[in-house]
Amino acid sequence: MLDTLKDSGKHLILVSNSPFWYVDAGMRYVLGNNWRDEWDAIITSAGKPMFYTDDSRPFREICQETRRLMFKRVERFERGKVYTEGCLKELMRLMDWTTVENKIESKDTWGISSGSLDMATANVLYVGDSLFADLVDAKREFSWTTAAVTPEVGYEMELQTETDFALARRTIDLLLHALRLLQDELGTSLRTAEDVKVLDCLERLVSVWRDRESDVLGNPFGSVFRARYQPSLFAHSLRRYCDLYMTSVSSLRHYSPQHRFYPEQNHLLLAHEIDGADPECWTTSLDEILEQ
Repeated sequence: MLDTLKDSGKHLILVSNSPFWYVDAGMRYVLGNNWRDEWDAIITSAGKPMFYTDDSRPFREICQETRRLMFKRVERFERGKVYTEGCLKELMRLMDWTTVENKIESKDTWGISSGSLDMATANVLYVGDSLFADLVDAKREFSWTTAAVTPEVGYEMELQTETDFALARRTIDLLLHALRLLQDELGTSLRTAEDVKVLDCLERLVSVWRDRESDVLGNPFGSVFRARYQPSLFAHSLRRYCDLYMTSVSSLRHYSPQHRFYPEQNHLLLAHEIDGADPECWTTSLDEILEQ
């Protein structure tokens, strides 16, 4: 995946809150002893989310033999070398995220030329595994394209193929459909005691099957993306601050570096928009339209 991104002309930057010794041990295990050659810039002990907001911290190079800081001023990133701390303002300056036509002298409140800020906003994909440390400020402050690495996605998708989970999900759907049909039949009249008893019984059955659905996931809290039938706070934050989410960063290998994602809009619809999602004007098939 990294080779594909490099071959397509992408700049690869590793920014980690972990210290160099920890990053080095992990990356040697994953990519081998020459892992540093894969990156245009390597930053450790970044201190995110302060990395985004504190524009006064300089970068320092780490001596890889002694693993001590070198206090000479960093004027440019060099491939194979490792840096520590720093801030986004300095990163953008050292990476020279500008185009010839956008190199203008006007400064914004961050002290960054508007040209470099526009360039960074439009062309950065930030992949992180910590929603609030990595991705929230990147999206909220700079509108970067963000991708969350969320291993729970793969775990839950695998469990959702199990027979017990499919049975629980299908039973819940049938019970809820029965509740809707029952209330349609009852109309707007006042409910009798027997009506209320039937509704209560069906709702208790839904609750029982929701508990069974949670049990299949193997933990007392159920899905990290659901609080019973409502999206969890984590799910709300994931939807708000992340353009993509995936089980592993290696999932990107299934797509071209120039791939453009066009997600279905169903998850963005409000309740009153769902019934009208299919406009009546579509009276012919897509194949017939293309033939015309």
